[in-house]
Amino acid sequence: MSKAKSAPPYASSRYGELTRSRFFYYVVFIFVMILKLGFFHSQLNARNIDMNFLDYVITFGSLLLVSFWVLWLPLRGRFPSLIILNLLLSSLIYADLVYYRYFQDFITIPVLLQAGQLNSLGDSIASLLKISDLWFFADLSLLAVYGLYMIFRSGRKRSLRSASHHNKKHSNWQRFISGTLAFAIGAALTFGPIEFYNRTWAVGLFNGNWWNLSLYNVTGLLGFHGYDIYRYNKERQNSQANLTDEEMNEVTSFFAKKQQQAAKAVTSDSFGQYKDKNVMIIQVEAFMNFVINKSINDVEITPNFNALMRDSLYFKNFYHQTGQGRTSDADLSTNTSLHPLPTGSVFTRYPDHMYDSLSSILGSNGYHTAAYHAYESSFWNRYTMYNNMGYDEFVSKNDYEMDEAIGWSLGDKSFFRQSIDHLVQVNEDPFYAFMITLTSHHPYSLPASALELDVGQFEGTTFGNYLQSLHYTDAALGQLVERLKQEGLWEDTILMIYGDHDNSLKEKSDYEAFLGRPVSDMEMHQIMNQVPFLVHLPDDDHSGVYLEPAGQMDISPTLLHLLGINTDSYYLMGHDLLNTRNRTIVLRTGAFATRELYYIPSDDYLFEHGNCYEMKSGEKTDINACKAEFDAGKNELAISDRVITYDLISKLRSSTANK
Repeated sequence: MSKAKSAPPYASSRYGELTRSRFFYYVVFIFVMILKLGFFHSQLNARNIDMNFLDYVITFGSLLLVSFWVLWLPLRGRFPSLIILNLLLSSLIYADLVYYRYFQDFITIPVLLQAGQLNSLGDSIASLLKISDLWFFADLSLLAVYGLYMIFRSGRKRSLRSASHHNKKHSNWQRFISGTLAFAIGAALTFGPIEFYNRTWAVGLFNGNWWNLSLYNVTGLLGFHGYDIYRYNKERQNSQANLTDEEMNEVTSFFAKKQQQAAKAVTSDSFGQYKDKNVMIIQVEAFMNFVINKSINDVEITPNFNALMRDSLYFKNFYHQTGQGRTSDADLSTNTSLHPLPTGSVFTRYPDHMYDSLSSILGSNGYHTAAYHAYESSFWNRYTMYNNMGYDEFVSKNDYEMDEAIGWSLGDKSFFRQSIDHLVQVNEDPFYAFMITLTSHHPYSLPASALELDVGQFEGTTFGNYLQSLHYTDAALGQLVERLKQEGLWEDTILMIYGDHDNSLKEKSDYEAFLGRPVSDMEMHQIMNQVPFLVHLPDDDHSGVYLEPAGQMDISPTLLHLLGINTDSYYLMGHDLLNTRNRTIVLRTGAFATRELYYIPSDDYLFEHGNCYEMKSGEKTDINACKAEFDAGKNELAISDRVITYDLISKLRSSTANK
């Protein structure tokens, strides 16, 4: 019998030297994980371009940061540690991919703490898996076989044990230096490019962080999870810090007055006048007050809204109270009657804190509650926040047929039609439906078939496009009203419509050209902060134009009063608009409006550098005339910030229960 040919001694020895190298398995691990993260990115379709050079640099650096410690281990512990780390990271990447396929988002700490979100994958899990996913774990199968082979290589074990004490001491220093060097290089390669992004096209992202995909676009997946852990711990430290007795007393005193007003309002004739009626609230994207009852080239811009006003309550001096969170801030103020935070969005920063939300209050009073928005459920962290706010359903982009693609997503006409289809199919009574439109979103691009206005001198401008988009959305609102009447819901539904924030178009000359007259600084500030607010009641009662200032935080208290739900046990900062007078409406910037005064803060937010105006004349007056209301508004903003940041509603409620 002939002997089987053995590998050439030279090749065998070179292979042995390579595999015994201190860095061989580590380099293979880094290379394989980069391939996996690149494959993960290709499955997302999260960006319009492929990963660029700096993205790969960040990926390489973040891998060094999560694995540098392996180089501190002896050779015999390095290989199994890399296998375990590979398994953990591969599982994390794959879990993110499956979660993304359903929610268009990544797993975060709040998601893990709200297990209901993961459970909602439920029956859909099979449809989220693909054969190509096996590539994530193919290397681990090979490593498992190779690991078994290595275990039975007794010769390698003997060679490791025969090392001299001198060589061991030398090896310890090599391990320490190599691991420390890997950490330093990893930090430089991760944070250097991220800082470059943060100073260029991603300025302010880590303050606003409105979308986890935007963060991923800068940090990469591992960097995103690292930042998520940092963000969560930072917010928890803030919420667990102790307030001073004085600060806590200010909070309890503020809400005690609000709750006393609510208790007194139950004696009003309007309290409970529409008990158990359905509720529909429409938050219209970038809907501003200056277009109401206005025409361009003899055509009304919002004819349907104008007609509906005649049988509704219309609040002419109604202000949005948003900050950096924009649409999500309007959602927050409307549904929780709290101010947004000065930086970032509450939806992304504190989605797991307790809020007295309209959806949870109505849900506890027998309402079926649902939010409707034809966009990704992860945008502004809505899915997580809505789950915490107690909505029974969140109908998002995946639930709509994209049969009218306009701008960012589905056109408002189809959005309303399909939303009502769903509402009728669910057939729950009473219901609370909260709907967020999207067509009138910047940059206000409509297809030629949807352009119906002759905008004259504004043709081809963003301002003209804005007018066109509002005219389209108004037509969609008209169709919504007709559909409610057809379905027999009109006479049993309280309908509220309001704008979420301004249109981001701040050129005074455009507004002066549109209005045909000069616009003062005070009026310009009002234009950019006033949005429409309309309330249609089933019997057309209380109809009229209301001039007293009002804001988005006032919507929930007013609605709950009409439904006969006493709010004296809830922590709502807004006003019941039917039972309060002489209101001060505070904006997130520190500006405020009363019946008599209007205050515009300066860029440095020092009171004395701001401007105080008389509302009636529009003229500046002595700055000190605004001092008392400024201080009260500043205190109101601080109290709201404390309630959110320190999770005070849960603490206030538990302390009340213990009394």
